[in-house]
Amino acid sequence: MKKTLLLLLLLTVLLSACGTAPVQGTTVQPAIVLPTNTAMPLSGNLSEISTPVPNISAAADVSPTPRPTLAPDAWMSMPVVPEVSDTARAIYQRGQEMGNDPHVFSRIGDCQNVASRFLGVFDSPGDYTLGDEYAYLQETIDYFAGSFVRQGFAVKGGYNVAAILSPLRADKENCEAGESPVACEIRANNPSFAIISLEEWWANKPADEYEKYLRQIVEYTIDKGVVPILATKADNLEGDNGINQAIARVAYDYDIPLWNFWAAVQPLPNHGLEKEFDGFHLSFSGDAGNQFDDPYRMEFGWAWRNLTALQSLDAVRRGVTEQNP
Repeated sequence: MKKTLLLLLLLTVLLSACGTAPVQGTTVQPAIVLPTNTAMPLSGNLSEISTPVPNISAAADVSPTPRPTLAPDAWMSMPVVPEVSDTARAIYQRGQEMGNDPHVFSRIGDCQNVASRFLGVFDSPGDYTLGDEYAYLQETIDYFAGSFVRQGFAVKGGYNVAAILSPLRADKENCEAGESPVACEIRANNPSFAIISLEEWWANKPADEYEKYLRQIVEYTIDKGVVPILATKADNLEGDNGINQAIARVAYDYDIPLWNFWAAVQPLPNHGLEKEFDGFHLSFSGDAGNQFDDPYRMEFGWAWRNLTALQSLDAVRRGVTEQNP
């Protein structure tokens, strides 16, 4: 009975942070995201509204690398932990010349990225165990100390790739006039790396709309000398994996790191998702669950989300600093 009550309490916390996941084929009513210079209604059917793409980085001289077209299903076989390219090293080096802090990373994301569930544990020694297999990751935990627990200004339940670009959704107390959550976070935190993990999207909105906004986020971070680490998502609410295809395509086109979280959870029960709920929320063991040497806890989605995110940070940090010790 106590275990059941604990599980219900934890699920309530997660659901209140994330809200109800949008279901393909239905109309949802999140806050509408608009550029500040656009006059449009603030209520109504989102499927009938075409929101212009705000230009957040007009000064950026960033463009995708001309490469062969990525096959639609190629992302499924991409590694969980990203490989680091010369492009990523060049972005990092430019950021160092601009004065970015090499020991700081930011998160850009929705409810699945709040520090209380995602990565924050690594700033609390004793609340996680790496075991012998993952002991090498302690160096990266020490390297980024302080970044794990920081919530930041670009993470919030309900954020999606469009919302996070709108000054209307920025933290009014900490962000400057006209700043989007992304711009505010990068200015305030001065990171060298950014994990970009945006799972939420509007039902009935096509994946190419998602991709259009994601490219703007990526171009903005690159322009600021911040190495973007894009994350695929565990769910497939859209039904055709269109969003993961778009995420992988953007990472491929810009030659930046891709953390293929989807691939990490495929071997897990129900592919790392809570079976009884909406096909969106990740499964968890009913407690902290960040004991990576415990086989039972490693059957759940949240354990693998934290572990593989840390592995990705470790790989990217090592990869871009090989020539910049």
